[in-house]
Amino acid sequence: MAQSTQQRGSYAGSTAHDIKEKATDQFERVADKATEHGREAGERVQEVAGNIKGAVDKSVKDQPMATLAMVAVVGFVLGALWKS
Repeated sequence: MAQSTQQRGSYAGSTAHDIKEKATDQFERVADKATEHGREAGERVQEVAGNIKGAVDKSVKDQPMATLAMVAVVGFVLGALWKS
């Protein structure tokens, strides 16, 4: 009887250990994927920011008054949203 109790305790301990290892492995895989997705998103944001900067630079050079008017409108809208 005592041996049976020890075997069950040993089995439960090894099962808990196996579950812990599987959970740790799964967590590491998820964390790696999240890190990779975050890195990719950061690269895309930098690319978009570069595109926007290029567009603004071109707009300022080609049509400075239209660009200034656009900035004024955007500022007004943001100010109105901020106030409300």
